[in-house]
Amino acid sequence: MCLPSGTSGDCAEARSRIFSQPPTARSTSQNNPQHVRVLANEMLAGQLGQFLGLPVATVEVIDVPEHLIEQTPELCVETGKAIFPCSAGRQLASRYVTDPDSPEVHEYLPDDLLARVVNLSDFARVLVLDKWAVNCDGRQVLFSPGPSGTDMYATFIDQGFCFNAGEWNFPDGPLRGTYARKSVYSMVTGWDGFEPALSRAESIDRDEIWRCAHGIPEEWYEHDSDGLSRICEELYRRRSLLRSLITAFRNSSGNPFPNWTKD
Repeated sequence: MCLPSGTSGDCAEARSRIFSQPPTARSTSQNNPQHVRVLANEMLAGQLGQFLGLPVATVEVIDVPEHLIEQTPELCVETGKAIFPCSAGRQLASRYVTDPDSPEVHEYLPDDLLARVVNLSDFARVLVLDKWAVNCDGRQVLFSPGPSGTDMYATFIDQGFCFNAGEWNFPDGPLRGTYARKSVYSMVTGWDGFEPALSRAESIDRDEIWRCAHGIPEEWYEHDSDGLSRICEELYRRRSLLRSLITAFRNSSGNPFPNWTKD
């Protein structure tokens, strides 16, 4: 169920905002079937992505009151054959990149249409984030109409499986966090292809990492402040590993960087 960003307060007003206007965001509930920590991951990795200058979906904290859930059956979680109400309290809202009903929004483009993506070079740059934070899912993206109306623009979504979802560890693997269609990396000819994201990640200080973590509701990480501290400290430590992690992907099967022939 999608909620407008900032939904809170009076139930009738909130219901009106949800059902009389086009939705502006999708929400992820604390009792989602993946893990409550995916909300914290989405917010932290999203803030890191913005710091790196990446086109990631904007996320916000919204409040969903109990009485709204009780009077709105559509606010539910479906998993398999089970349906249960969303939990009340602070939830994650991820703003839509464009009108969600637009027929021009795609999760997939064939290789011959990828040339229309004006920011195709950002696929290499988002790899910095995905290797740094160990995105254990494949890279997810939405393609929406670009400035001219004929080209396309890529926005990177679904950072919830960074830090290995609810496990909060860093199980590196050469193919983890990469995009399924390796042709998006064909324009990489050297380390410059990952800039400025790579240099920004390598030079980030502890305070900036903690600023990215600031504002995450404690219930999203089960009040495990020590665990959040470990994540932030590991992110700081892993700055020096980024080039070796990218190199491991470069040396993987499939030759993902066919035009990167020199260091």
